[in-house]
Amino acid sequence: GLAFSFPPPATLSDMFYDPFHAIFYLFFTLTACAIFGKMWTEVSGTSVRDVARQFRENQIVMKGHRDTATGKILSRYIPIAAALGGICIGLLTVIADYMGAIGSGTGILLTVTIIYEFQEALAKESQDVMRAMGMGMNF
Repeated sequence: GLAFSFPPPATLSDMFYDPFHAIFYLFFTLTACAIFGKMWTEVSGTSVRDVARQFRENQIVMKGHRDTATGKILSRYIPIAAALGGICIGLLTVIADYMGAIGSGTGILLTVTIIYEFQEALAKESQDVMRAMGMGMNF
């Protein structure tokens, strides 16, 4: 719908010829990324509640604060950090789009993310194999 109606400017000069389009694209992308970043914390297990629970389970306390106040203190920082992280990713995407990178900025970010996830999975499998080999030698 709306995202299809406002693709990124094709070149840097298009940004100057149609500044409304460029500004709207920037605002729309950064807002969507900030909202997605905040929503991602709820889905990924890094919400304020989850982090406060992990602190309690690992017996981590914040100096000068009670254990029960951890969630309240974290609620001041985690949503802001998540939104700021989303905005940074969105800004990177917009800059890549404005500069005319090969492919779109979003495509580049997706490619890097997929490769990174694949590398993490490969490293985990390698660790599991090494652990299994180590266990096999003990028998």
